Amino acid sequence: MKSETWDVRHVYQGRRLFAVPHYQRAYAWSRADQWEALWEDIKAKAEDRLALDPKQIAPHFLGATVVEQQPRSGLRGVDTFHIIDGQQRLTTLQFVLRGLVVAFNEATISGLVATFEDCMRNGSADTMNRPEVETYKLWPTFRDQANFTHAFACNTFDHLRAAFPACFTQQGHLRAYGAHPPALEAIWYFASRFHEWITEEGDHAQRAEALALAVLEDLRLVMIFLEEADDAQTIFETLNGRGAALNATDLVRNFIFMRAARENTESADLYESKWTPFEQEPWTNIETRGRIKRPRLEWLLYTMLQAEGRAEVDLARLYNQYKAYAAPSGKPPLTAAQQLDTLTKYAAHYQALTSGEGPLPIAHFGRRITPYEASPIHPLALMISTSNRTDAEKTAIFNLLVSFLVRRAVCGLTNKAYANIFMSLMRQLNREEVSVAAVSKHLSGSKSDTTRWPDDAEFQRALTTYALYSGNLDAPKARQILTELEAAWRRGKKTEELVLPNLNNLDIEHIMPRSWYAHWPLTDGAHATKEERDQATVAQLSGLELSDRQQEILKRDAAISTLGNLTLLNLSVNREAQNKSFSEKKTLLIAHSNLSLNTALIALSCWNVEAIQERGMKLTNIAIALYPGSQ
Repeated sequence: MKSETWDVRHVYQGRRLFAVPHYQRAYAWSRADQWEALWEDIKAKAEDRLALDPKQIAPHFLGATVVEQQPRSGLRGVDTFHIIDGQQRLTTLQFVLRGLVVAFNEATISGLVATFEDCMRNGSADTMNRPEVETYKLWPTFRDQANFTHAFACNTFDHLRAAFPACFTQQGHLRAYGAHPPALEAIWYFASRFHEWITEEGDHAQRAEALALAVLEDLRLVMIFLEEADDAQTIFETLNGRGAALNATDLVRNFIFMRAARENTESADLYESKWTPFEQEPWTNIETRGRIKRPRLEWLLYTMLQAEGRAEVDLARLYNQYKAYAAPSGKPPLTAAQQLDTLTKYAAHYQALTSGEGPLPIAHFGRRITPYEASPIHPLALMISTSNRTDAEKTAIFNLLVSFLVRRAVCGLTNKAYANIFMSLMRQLNREEVSVAAVSKHLSGSKSDTTRWPDDAEFQRALTTYALYSGNLDAPKARQILTELEAAWRRGKKTEELVLPNLNNLDIEHIMPRSWYAHWPLTDGAHATKEERDQATVAQLSGLELSDRQQEILKRDAAISTLGNLTLLNLSVNREAQNKSFSEKKTLLIAHSNLSLNTALIALSCWNVEAIQERGMKLTNIAIALYPGSQ
């Protein structure tokens, strides 16, 4: 490569076009982050021009720009350079120059306008191959082209108002709220600042010339020109922190399409058909895992690499690890088309997993595991979903994984080892060996509390005797289990259906309320108090002999949060029911609920510990079939 320091006039002189490759991101600089600081730098140089001898004025460096000259066929056309790094700077300088044109015309100082135009346009359109593009000194990425050309046809503030009427108030001011095209907003900002400065007290013509020289001669760029042997991608990586910075997906995109350019692939068509969808929702949406926030596309890449390599991936080095996957040492690299086809394939399955929508088995699986915050299972789920197994086989495997998560949650076992558990399982499998038997064998092989799969006896004991809600299960998990039990109860059979009833708007209700003392007498007809419950608890913990009344109080209290005493109700009905007696709750159920979980309660004459235990066993038998153990 070779590098030279050029001022702005030199950068844009001659028949020269700087083109932003179509795969680079859209213009992203803003007033608060970059334009205001640049204006302060320009103003400082302009004021130096008024106060100092030109020999005393030091240049202001804007940074480095890397460009790569493109082959030219024949005599027609202009010298074209692809911008490898620095498109934001070069584009902003074009906005600055257009701002000068507007400001000078508004101040009726027209002598230098032609000089600015020469830095923005190439002449002699009849000798160009593509005049609609080569007329300009800079050609932005396709997302910015329409607004760019629209704005560059404007020479005054009134022209800008007429070209973008929706962006202005009736008084002609740029609207303070709402998104504006960056080209309009940047040109308006710089033109406004320039015009204000030029028309301050003093000789306007002299101030205008000082401003023009500050832009054209005092702003400098280090221009780095790549030569034939230089690797544009390596240069790009080096200037952007070798992938350790925030924009991993930008680096991946450039890697893919620089590969396409080396392969002489029609990269523009490939970009439009395969990459453009990833620059739209949902892939631009921010997803949070723990305290880490990333665009969904980054999480897709992160999960895909784990599924493909069956190995841990460092999110902070996502680009480097992607490159190692796409261009492995000692093996032929994946073509750009192969990379995009793989990414597209995984995207469909990942979107189904995370949204819970669509006909794929992984979508149903995604809905079922949402409450469990089990993102470490995502790579394994993608590996299964993209395998060559039938949908029935995939569904059966996903049922085992759901069972593993549910049983551990119900039994109060930790989820902290899930990353190791599921990565270990992935390493044991490949796409030819993914099967119900293999998954079941691996998950049932451990007896450690951090990794084991509870058997039927432990699962039954937890469902019938443990405090589930509030206890081992939070509200989303408890609601999901009750929803699935409702669906299974309706069907009266063990098999899964793809669509569960959507009961997310319902509240979890304790049929016998946690504050049962006022409306729920003991078997002798007398009411207990919370103080009695507390005293009985202390006596039990102290190893004292309990009275029959104390035993009944504690037995009832222990049953309150077990599965047999839980149901789902409309929020308003739940609030109305609150701590009311069973007969009053039955009246509300008759009027407002058709859930199988609730209709069976209507025929009962009383609700006590024995009824809770009986219903708990019925629901437990359904749950054991719904969430099968190792096979």
